[in-house]
Amino acid sequence: MIRIAIVGTGGMGMVHYHNYAHIDGCKVAALIGFTDQSKDCARDWGLPLYETIEELAAQEQVDVVDVCSPTFMHKEHVLAALNHGMHAITEKPVALHMQDAIEMFETAKKNQRQLFVGQVLQFTKETEILRGLIQSGEYGKVLDASFYRLSACPRWIQNGWLFDKERSGLLPFDLHIHDLDLIVSLFGKPQKFSFTSAGGEQKSYKEYYRFNYAYPGLNVSAEAAWFNADFPFTAGWRVYFENAVVINDAAGMKAYQFDQPVRIFDTEDEPKIPTGINLPPTGMFYHELSHFMECIRENKPSERVSQKQVLTVLELLEEIAK
Repeated sequence: MIRIAIVGTGGMGMVHYHNYAHIDGCKVAALIGFTDQSKDCARDWGLPLYETIEELAAQEQVDVVDVCSPTFMHKEHVLAALNHGMHAITEKPVALHMQDAIEMFETAKKNQRQLFVGQVLQFTKETEILRGLIQSGEYGKVLDASFYRLSACPRWIQNGWLFDKERSGLLPFDLHIHDLDLIVSLFGKPQKFSFTSAGGEQKSYKEYYRFNYAYPGLNVSAEAAWFNADFPFTAGWRVYFENAVVINDAAGMKAYQFDQPVRIFDTEDEPKIPTGINLPPTGMFYHELSHFMECIRENKPSERVSQKQVLTVLELLEEIAK
């Protein structure tokens, strides 16, 4: 039985807790936090609560620490877990700086433990199908691709840390990172990139970005936004192959060709587990965490979210943040 401690009981901490309940061979054994919400969760879930990983390590036998704390605390919590002989899972981004991420992976290697990064889009049916279409060449090579991830400004965030560049990396590290990770996993590191951004004069950060990633014979664009408006969360992509256009949006995943009926892909996801946040019930977190649990059983790194991939994405984001 893999015993897990979760750091942080905000949105993602609660998502992970509820998904672990559906995964055989593991159990959440403790929580780490000090807020009133953490205290309430510990009481409601019947779990011991510790303020630090050091306190946890002195009292509990735990195999892995799942870090769902704010971005600027990821490095501290991951290093503490690894240095106490536990594996670590951390929500994205792994860190805000390349050098910090390298130190985290090197610490995992030194302690013969694994560090996993929660890039959850890698565990969706849509990503699996798109990767298969690209690798098989069924529709020819990719000529162009466009990704988008747009939402209202996340006013629900507590203590305002998400709007502090030094603590969150702002919109590129919080939102665009999902699509950039997918782009890098599908097409590799771009030869070059450019972007534009926009934001109201009263804001200390940019609210909208348009990115362009250049590859040999291929252009990939992306949009990301925290709109200053009550805009519904909208995400998807369009990939133009030599012989088809494949679209993924709120209506589903479809392929369009000449002289062929529209192809509708089966992206039905099981199991559908309620998230408790502003996402509908989904299986992607279940598949992500199940994969990490299997890797922990074998003490091996993830091939779905590799160290190289994580560091490539972080390198690009650091350049964008300059």
